Amino acid sequence: MASARRLRVLEHHLTNAKAPAGSDTHIHKVTSAEEAVQCIRDGSVITVAGFVGTGLPEALVNAVRARFDASGHPCNLHLYAVAAVGDGKGRGMCKLAVEGLVTKFTYGWAGLSPAYAKLIQQGKIAAWNLPLGVVSHLFREVAAKRPGPITPVGLATFVDPREQGGKVTSPQQPDAVQLISVGGRELLWYPSPASVDVAILRGTTADLDGNISFEREPFYADQLYQAMAVHNSGGTVLVQVLRVVQRGCIPSRLVHLPGCFVDKVVIAPPELHWQSLATPAHEGWLCGEMYAHSQQSPDMDLSERRIIAHRALLEIRASNAIINLGVGMPEGVARMVATHARRDNPGCLPVTLTTEVGVVGGFPAGGLRFGAAANPAAVMPCASMIDFYQGGGADTACLGMGEVDEHGNVNVSRFEGRMPGCGGFIDISSTAKQVLFLGTFTSGGLKISVRGGKLHIEREGRIRKFRRKVLEKTFAAASSRGRPIRYITERAVFQLTEGTSGTLELLEIAPGVDLQKDILEEMDFRPLTKAVKIMDTRCFAL
Repeated sequence: MASARRLRVLEHHLTNAKAPAGSDTHIHKVTSAEEAVQCIRDGSVITVAGFVGTGLPEALVNAVRARFDASGHPCNLHLYAVAAVGDGKGRGMCKLAVEGLVTKFTYGWAGLSPAYAKLIQQGKIAAWNLPLGVVSHLFREVAAKRPGPITPVGLATFVDPREQGGKVTSPQQPDAVQLISVGGRELLWYPSPASVDVAILRGTTADLDGNISFEREPFYADQLYQAMAVHNSGGTVLVQVLRVVQRGCIPSRLVHLPGCFVDKVVIAPPELHWQSLATPAHEGWLCGEMYAHSQQSPDMDLSERRIIAHRALLEIRASNAIINLGVGMPEGVARMVATHARRDNPGCLPVTLTTEVGVVGGFPAGGLRFGAAANPAAVMPCASMIDFYQGGGADTACLGMGEVDEHGNVNVSRFEGRMPGCGGFIDISSTAKQVLFLGTFTSGGLKISVRGGKLHIEREGRIRKFRRKVLEKTFAAASSRGRPIRYITERAVFQLTEGTSGTLELLEIAPGVDLQKDILEEMDFRPLTKAVKIMDTRCFAL
């Protein structure tokens, strides 16, 4: 962007530079990562920036781990993470998942930081999984000295204290949520922590006063509220950046973190400041520096992902609908929107795609870039986007589907050996006007083919997804409140029938599949089958 190009970047590390003439040396906040993390005391409550695979303050995270390895300190930390950054292979916040370093973990999503699940299973860490939006809002609540979010989000799910109360480890661990009544209405109160002591954040550019701009970052996530929460707790805000400039060089409207909130600035080497963990290359199309044409996103193969995404797109009937896309299978919906845009398909209505981290418009990215988008129209803080979602602003939510029970409850947060967490799933599925759950009918080795417009199951998956009972309820069918809820797979489409208990009804099957053999015999329960139709044949053609 033009304003970013005008920044006068210093040619040397300011760690050893003299402060500009006429300035106070105490304003010079630049230091090394090793020195910055010395402020973290044993037993501190800390929070780390980033989202899924993007925005990791890696130099600072690595410095915390190195200090612990060398000295055993800091120890017994309580880590708050909205969506713990990682690559699933050891980089990211997994660096802090060491016995003794972090002993309490409150998180929204940690699917790419599996080391925490290992500590949980070994009983070496106490953990709470709360809705991503609730964790996001907790920072805002701490900053404002408020008691914590009070919301219907989480009712009847595993977060409800009548279920598990969000406790991932022992039922005897302290509660993180309470059931209350306000005007006769059941709500959940998520008490704020008394304080947050240290924030480990990142931006692109800092000036000598600590003002931080984000021109090369795909989004802001929760960093403003994390910084305010720590500042108002009397704690220390650490921010790593790529470069430091003289004061006055960053236009005020580019500053996202005011310098008065920032205590220490660390200049990170490029190898520890990847935009996302997907690639060391800077991708300008994720932060608005360049425009990515839809032709740059190739068409999907005629796979189960494409079939599901295409069928989901046919459910979106409102022009200019605002859509949330979840992680995993729903990412294919963005690619199908791009495909229709390339073909100028008159049957594809204009839509606005969004993600919970605060990115609006464009074409959402997938994988380790999830949350970012090519050509976004706007970027807002995560907490603000969650406000919009929790108020019912999303017309349609396209979400994943780990397992489904006979009542229509869905689990995506916990499986045998894996504890990815609920992420924004609860915030969104409980409030969107229309909810589409997307996933393959079975998993673990499923192989399909499409020939002559018909679906063939070449090899059935080992793991059934339609179970009599889910391991935990991430979506509670009891919260449907008459909203249209559908479950879309490559071979069948179901809907949730109205009623307090809910029942799954089979609406459609793919051309070429056998109702009894390929569907009913692969389910642990019998759905309603009143008037089963054939899925739209367009879903089985390129």
